[in-house]
Amino acid sequence: MISLSLSSSMIKTSVPGSSCTLFSSRQAKPAPAFLRVISGEGSNRVLIETTASSESSVDETTTVSGGVQDVYGEDAATEDFPVTPWSLSVASGYTLLRDPHHNKGLAFSDRERDAHYLRGLLPPTVISHDLQVKKMMHTLRQYQVPLQRYMCMMDLQETNARLFYKLLIENVEELLPVVYTPTVGEACQKYGSIFMRPQGLFISLKEKGKILEVLRNWPEKNIQVIVVTDGERILGLGDLGCQGMGIPVGKLSLYTALGGVRPSACLPITIDVGTNNEKLLNDEFYIGLRQRRATGEEYSELIHEFMTAVKQNYGEKVLIQFEDFANHNAFDLLAKYGATHLVFNDDIQGTASVVLAGLIGALKFAGGSLADHRFLFLGAGEAGTGIAELIALEISKKSKIPLEEARKNIWLVDSKGLIVSSRKESVQHFKKPWAHDHKPIKELVNAVKAIRPTVLIGTSGVGRTFTQEVIEAMADLNEKPIVLSLSNPTSQSECTAEEAYAWSQGRAIFASGSPFAPVEYNGKMLVPGQANNAYIFPGLGLGLIMSGTIRVHDDMLLAASEALAEQLREEHFVKGSIYPPFKDIRNISARIAAKVAAKAYELGLATRLPQPKDLVKCAESSMYSPSYRSYR
Repeated sequence: MISLSLSSSMIKTSVPGSSCTLFSSRQAKPAPAFLRVISGEGSNRVLIETTASSESSVDETTTVSGGVQDVYGEDAATEDFPVTPWSLSVASGYTLLRDPHHNKGLAFSDRERDAHYLRGLLPPTVISHDLQVKKMMHTLRQYQVPLQRYMCMMDLQETNARLFYKLLIENVEELLPVVYTPTVGEACQKYGSIFMRPQGLFISLKEKGKILEVLRNWPEKNIQVIVVTDGERILGLGDLGCQGMGIPVGKLSLYTALGGVRPSACLPITIDVGTNNEKLLNDEFYIGLRQRRATGEEYSELIHEFMTAVKQNYGEKVLIQFEDFANHNAFDLLAKYGATHLVFNDDIQGTASVVLAGLIGALKFAGGSLADHRFLFLGAGEAGTGIAELIALEISKKSKIPLEEARKNIWLVDSKGLIVSSRKESVQHFKKPWAHDHKPIKELVNAVKAIRPTVLIGTSGVGRTFTQEVIEAMADLNEKPIVLSLSNPTSQSECTAEEAYAWSQGRAIFASGSPFAPVEYNGKMLVPGQANNAYIFPGLGLGLIMSGTIRVHDDMLLAASEALAEQLREEHFVKGSIYPPFKDIRNISARIAAKVAAKAYELGLATRLPQPKDLVKCAESSMYSPSYRSYR
């Protein structure tokens, strides 16, 4: 391989409309480029991405899809630019059409087809990026089975990434249930059958002792976000082992589409320590280790090697998001590595933050402050205890009362009934703070009648547990009962939106974990909110990245909740919704990122100095844009 480098001076400037400092050229015209001559068959083929061409001129002020035009390649998003960002060279011809990061399909211009040996490899028509989106939406809507839509989207992500993200960004309300809950649950269950190509790293017990080497096999080197699972507790579906990879892949596609984190900075990882799912162990199509789950020291050593290797390979500021670990590991991992790594557990912290935001919004209907309400949870695992703790923390800070006092109005029911002081010695450590003085109660409906909650929250992972009797009891106690049925996927939801409204005579303030369609009740259209973690984690991650934060603090989660609640408008309340619509999610994420970054600077945990003057504009200008670039 022969390479020729043409040097050019660089100066620092600010992205227009932003106080984020980025590297730029002195002029808007194309700067000198780095060229790579590719040897082998079809040598001398070269593709150079530029800021402009004679066919399509793009200057630095163009805005597309909620972020600035990505004139220097996707590394313009949340990037420090250690190298000259004028251009990037890749292979042309047939290889180019198989490169998802640079392929444009039928959007290649006639000039580009001539310059990059594409003549004859594509039909003669040239269509726009927008028309490609329209065509793909038409195709997706032809599929009647949600899993077919999921597979179509995953195939697009692996063939034309920019089209995938533009499609998702512009049709987020329709496509979010396809790439994420509830469809991703079915995809994980059948992952072995539908698996076609790797979309992340699989680290199993076979790689013990060489995880750092495995991480270096990943082609992208500047990783900023890792989403990792061990597959033991996928949504409400249980142990899916290696097939849990669908969760990190889906989460990271949302980091890009909703939070603007560039795709090349995202790394999905599944840690495979086996599975206790007998059905998978006997499935000829299962793609993971065929053994029972490793536990104890063997498990801990593998996780520790992984965490150490990540920090060694990617540095102090890489965000590691834990996903769908079982309770007995999730809390311990968060406690163990929270002081040494930038870690975040979406099931514990992300769920808590989005639910707290919904509760703040619900006060518009129910009145009072959080301290005036009584909370009853069905489910005392990661989600339930995480939400309860963040609610108590918010009450404590707002009301200036001790945290222990704030916890007294929050009650939890687990599989054995109400958690009370007489059970304190027998419950898991993360349940102990919620063991209040009360006589034991086994049934949920009896707990509702005894505790008299104003808010009922389901995190049990068991469907149809909010029965008609339970909802009617809530409605008897409250003029505006708040009912949050949060378990995923839809089949595991504690009740449906239609049931909550019907059994409460249309008075319930309802939100769920999985999406439900609007419900007409007595001539009024009610729009159930979706307490989806996707409201929080993309913006939170962007805020951590753009500020160079080195640790996650609980106050950042509170800041994210408050930022989300601030996006509610009167037109949302009229429809009974306690969350803003997802169509505004990129703007919402920018404001969450700004609040999180501001809190990081306030706490002294941010490393990118000085602090930008306008953090919202900085967040917006940092976001990845899926627009095609011109090639010459």
